[in-house]
Amino acid sequence: MTDISPPRPDLWSLDPGVLHLNHGSYGAVPRRTQDLLSALRTETDANPMAWFRSVAGRLATSRLELAAYLDTDPTGFALVPNASAGVTAALATIPIATGSRIVLTNHAYGAVRFAAERFARQHHAEIVVVDVPLESDDDTVVAIIAAALDGNTAALVVDQISSATAMIFPIRRLVDACSEYGIPVIVDGAHAPALIDAPAGDGADFWTGNFHKWPASPRATAGLVVAEKWRAETLPLIVSWSEYDERMPERFDMLGTYDYAPWIAAPESLRVLEEIDWPRRRTELSSMLDEGAGLVAKSLGSSVPDVVNPAPTMRLVEPPWPGERSEDAGEAFKIRVSRELKAEITLTAFDTRVFIRLSAHAYNSLADYAKLADLLPSVL
Repeated sequence: MTDISPPRPDLWSLDPGVLHLNHGSYGAVPRRTQDLLSALRTETDANPMAWFRSVAGRLATSRLELAAYLDTDPTGFALVPNASAGVTAALATIPIATGSRIVLTNHAYGAVRFAAERFARQHHAEIVVVDVPLESDDDTVVAIIAAALDGNTAALVVDQISSATAMIFPIRRLVDACSEYGIPVIVDGAHAPALIDAPAGDGADFWTGNFHKWPASPRATAGLVVAEKWRAETLPLIVSWSEYDERMPERFDMLGTYDYAPWIAAPESLRVLEEIDWPRRRTELSSMLDEGAGLVAKSLGSSVPDVVNPAPTMRLVEPPWPGERSEDAGEAFKIRVSRELKAEITLTAFDTRVFIRLSAHAYNSLADYAKLADLLPSVL
């Protein structure tokens, strides 16, 4: 592997005695952003009345910065707590006729599927889950999903980067496939910000993504991008004082007595990424993680699945899984790895397969994955 920029764990407050290899779940917030977040919360409690009078203006400033980072129209960009909330707001907006079909893939995030199931039950609609093989190329993905679409499809809900399989889906081509029937497309872009440039620019009706993952912003910070035709009808999940604001972003801003500090502090993390030249570092991390995942797979006598379009900073390793395959067994294994190996990883499941999903951010180095490769066989 060619030389890459040295890791920058100094920018974070992560425990140096732990291998942090799962940025993709909850992220990690840089020290500078933590300091700003703490200062904002101190300000809140020093004079709550003055703080809440200032919130609207500060949120407007933050929204503009976050929308610019996504390269999207700020008049169609709202702040939400997470991508699941964004998907739920989108499903609450579109018309779902009795007997219609909401189409998802077998890569869909669990909470997103649950949201689709809830709305299907409420509207007496049907859920259709399309099986897309992990090793599919873009042509195959589009062909399989397009075959499940028809004039009775209420919506296509699709990952931009799948959580369980770290696979990039061809969103623009899927939007084009849906346009023939006028099918709304809801994109779960939870992992996309900072991994895909202009992730909301593929023409979907709704796109939502988390800033707490790769942009390293405080948790409970995400965005919802809505196409112009849907903005008047798109409402926040909490009814509050901005209910009748004609501007979509502002309708989502003021949710009563809420902790707005993460939303206001979020752009600070973007500035940290800019200072470390994140686009270049992202490319370097992708190459480094290819090698790191290979080391882990080799140590387990296993393999790295052939994902045609993997997310830049996530890779899968398919371990030889002993015994029962269940959510409880997987959780027990992660806890054991955390306690015995002082390593934080995650497991994902896809069809009947179990994967270790490895992540990389600017605080990681190849040595982290080499150490995991040395340690992991002892618990498998």
